[in-house]
Amino acid sequence: MSQGSFLGIIKKKFGDGNYDGDQFGGAGGHDGSGLPVDNPSNFMFATGIECSYPTIEHGKVRRDQLRECGHYDRWKEDLGLVKEMGLKVLRYGLPYYSIHLGPGKYDWSFADVVMAEMKKLGITPILDLLHFGLPDWIGNFQNPELPIHFAEYAEAVAKRYPWVRYYTPVNEIYVTARISGKDGIWNEQLKTDKGFVTALKHCAAASIMANQQIAKHRNDVVIVQSESAEYTHELCATPSPQTDLENELRFLSLDLLYANPPSATVAMYMMDNGLTRKEYDWFMAGKPPGYQIMGNDYYGRNERIKLPDGSIKTSMDVLGWYEITRDYYERYRMPVMHTETNVFEADQAPIWLYKQWVGIMRMRRDGVPVLGFTWYSLIDQIDWDIQLAAVKNNVNACGLYDLDRKPRPVAEAYKNLLKEFGQITIVPYGEMLEMTDQPARLKTQV
Repeated sequence: MSQGSFLGIIKKKFGDGNYDGDQFGGAGGHDGSGLPVDNPSNFMFATGIECSYPTIEHGKVRRDQLRECGHYDRWKEDLGLVKEMGLKVLRYGLPYYSIHLGPGKYDWSFADVVMAEMKKLGITPILDLLHFGLPDWIGNFQNPELPIHFAEYAEAVAKRYPWVRYYTPVNEIYVTARISGKDGIWNEQLKTDKGFVTALKHCAAASIMANQQIAKHRNDVVIVQSESAEYTHELCATPSPQTDLENELRFLSLDLLYANPPSATVAMYMMDNGLTRKEYDWFMAGKPPGYQIMGNDYYGRNERIKLPDGSIKTSMDVLGWYEITRDYYERYRMPVMHTETNVFEADQAPIWLYKQWVGIMRMRRDGVPVLGFTWYSLIDQIDWDIQLAAVKNNVNACGLYDLDRKPRPVAEAYKNLLKEFGQITIVPYGEMLEMTDQPARLKTQV
């Protein structure tokens, strides 16, 4: 693994001028399409196929959810279920760790057949390029070479599937960095602030560089940056500085991606833990190219209550998606998508779906441009109740379908929602963000 700054490695590979912070589109034209032409609305009703693949036990075990949940064997059936649901948009993650075999080396055998079927069915993918894990040859998120290797991969994907317009370059950067670098559960399994900051800056830089390379070939690219919407409530008469810091750090990945200067406290924290001034200036140069959509992932378990004895309790929906996402929107003024939600109790899933939709409709009525909604995921998951920390093979009943591909009650609830609201458009009071086949431009400042 290389040592040193990711920034020097990027400049050696791409030169000083590669990242110019241009939010209004990349170089070169490209004819392409957005949502399928038969879509009566442009609001993105979506689901996703859970595709996490971090390593645990110091690299000895790879938790590949596509394998554990049977998708490699049943991918055609799974895509058929998306079609059966009446959904035209799918958050889908190709297994980066098994495709990118080394610099300039790829195995497209699985990706090619799945992507061809998706295109045939008229499903619009939001293509997830990095989901919690890396190829073994790259190592882990402490490697400063990650941004250049990942940028190469992203360009290769864009060239191989030129019809794809929607991307999530790096899924949940904050969560990736925290669980790998601070919580000691995944990948490098560090438990330090420096490990967290290093992983976060490398992931953010990787996302930016991937965005740049995709935009070279697809300058109308739409980037849906999926990030966990978090909050910790503290039941103490005098809140601790640590909790205040944690509630600021939840914004850090988006601050770096969107060139939003963090508070002085957070800036000092980053520089105390390895971020250099030159790296900071690089991040603050401006937004990446293309249409930028702020995706907020919200689960009730994202909200926590810290008790006076320091113990943490899952609070489940104190503020909810609306209030927490409103904080993110006021900070960045970016178009919004609800990119993930579920509950582990199948009988509670329909009411949870309705609650999320009520929040979306309220947000739209308040003039916030909400562009889409995702129930995550299509099928049940394995061991997410323990963050994949150990192989327990516990089924989390959070899918639209179970692992036998039988519908759960939430599937019918989602279909009914589609029947009622399937004709709505992305913005109720005029198009703040105009998505066309032309190079990306903000029509008006959101």
